[in-house]
Amino acid sequence: MTKRLTIAVITSLFLGLFSCVSNEKIIYLQNLEGNEPIEEGELIEYEVPDYRLQYNDIIDVNVQTNQEIIESGFNSRPPMVNNQMGNIAGQSGGDIYYMTGYTVNKDGFIRLPIVGDIQVKDLTLEEARIKIEEELRTYLKNELYVKVKLGGIRYSALGEFRRPSKYVVLQDRMTIFEAIANAGDLSPIAKRDEILLIRQYPDGTRLHRINLVDRNLVSSPFYFIQPNDQLYAEPMKVREIGAGENAAQSISLVISSITAAALIINLIISINR
Repeated sequence: MTKRLTIAVITSLFLGLFSCVSNEKIIYLQNLEGNEPIEEGELIEYEVPDYRLQYNDIIDVNVQTNQEIIESGFNSRPPMVNNQMGNIAGQSGGDIYYMTGYTVNKDGFIRLPIVGDIQVKDLTLEEARIKIEEELRTYLKNELYVKVKLGGIRYSALGEFRRPSKYVVLQDRMTIFEAIANAGDLSPIAKRDEILLIRQYPDGTRLHRINLVDRNLVSSPFYFIQPNDQLYAEPMKVREIGAGENAAQSISLVISSITAAALIINLIISINR
């Protein structure tokens, strides 16, 4: 029976050792072997193309005349409107532009007061601003100031995130690491080297595999996320055997396995007697 107990202990230790997740699999932005190393402090150049509006995007269009600017200053909206938007943000989880912005429909149009439908699909924000201003000038003779912005960046985080959900971030640019941090970071058993990015393009949807462990990600076209991106993190194989998320949990798992094995062996011995 001592031999059986020894085998059970060795088996439990073997499973415990292989259930631990190594640091190499969870540390972000490493200089991977085979890639040209990027030293800390080195300038990493990248080009971020102007985002072009697509179906289901929401844009914020603000129009002011000279008289309105004189009366309310350079604020984009009067204080009363800002307060109303704040109340909407509290009721809709931060997506304030869902109620106040203009959504690009499936045909690529937004519908504005006075001018009606305007085609904005595949336009940059600056091109959309110019087009909207030109349309408005045919109806309004006063001097106009038009501002067009994205109504925040909407993205989804699925799988092995601490807080998987759909998020809205009120800014024009966001890195993939900011998006991950906003979702509470990845769990220790997430495959950081095989994050699935589902990205919307004008002609459809494409799937991309992202390696968060590779430092060269910073210079890739996927370093900045885009509106309507979806991030999916798959679990590692260790999850299949119920491994702990850290060393303390793994040790506890091994001890519990050894204890259970010892109890079963003692029970068998008692029955045989």
